[in-house]
Amino acid sequence: MADRYSFSLTTFSPSGKLVQIGTLPHRPPPLLICYDDEAGGSTYKLTISQTTNGIVLATEKKSSSPLADPSSLSKISLVTPNIGMVYSGMGPDYRILVDKARKVSHTGYKRIYNEYPPTRILVQDVARVMQEATQSGGVRPYGVSLLIAGWDEGILPEDEAETKEGEEKKPTGKTGGTLKGGPMLYQVDPSGSYFPWKATAIGKSATSAKTFLEKRYTEGLELEDAVHIALLTLKETIEGEMNGETIEIGIVGPPADHLLGIEGVEGATGPRFRKLSPQEIEDYLTNL
Repeated sequence: MADRYSFSLTTFSPSGKLVQIGTLPHRPPPLLICYDDEAGGSTYKLTISQTTNGIVLATEKKSSSPLADPSSLSKISLVTPNIGMVYSGMGPDYRILVDKARKVSHTGYKRIYNEYPPTRILVQDVARVMQEATQSGGVRPYGVSLLIAGWDEGILPEDEAETKEGEEKKPTGKTGGTLKGGPMLYQVDPSGSYFPWKATAIGKSATSAKTFLEKRYTEGLELEDAVHIALLTLKETIEGEMNGETIEIGIVGPPADHLLGIEGVEGATGPRFRKLSPQEIEDYLTNL
């Protein structure tokens, strides 16, 4: 029955599904593991406790030929200094989405507001692009699932109302004095749906990887522990040797001021997102 409706990219089947979209998340692409460190113990929804200290993205890099240069293979991409992205699926489609995300961040949002977009805003823009491809004629859906991780600097609480000395201060309003910010992790599906996560996996063997993460995840883990858990999860679910050339890791954590490139500028901080070098990955693997 599905074959009768696969001739058109945007024709619904009698069950109300788009056949092209229904099959995309189940492709057998490379395994991707993503871990969000929740040291603060708060529930991960749209806000994160300020005491959380980072996110870890870990993926296996597979080469189609032993003659390929390993340093040229990469699945984790920098979008803004505080946001990174990784994919499972078709590499060419992923590159298009990375370019669109960078364009939105650098020439769109930053030019208007003089700052990079929060993670959720960027996720919404990418998800909108992916969703439009499911209902437009002459195009096909993007054949990728994405994990987008970032650090938001936060939104300060509303100013407290003026009160007399000794009286309890009350927040004035729109946000109720809620402090927002910290590490954010989202998954974006080919359909354009997106979800926040504490820890998740996409790609081949994702089900077994999620089961492993559920057993290992606790609310009080540090960023270093998250790296070890991500590597252990990869070790449980992939075949072949794990080393600095076959594994790629990106982290969202404390500002990396040594990557800033300038000194002596007051208030300047380094990027929070960076990729670990092969030697750093080897050191973590040695300590597993």
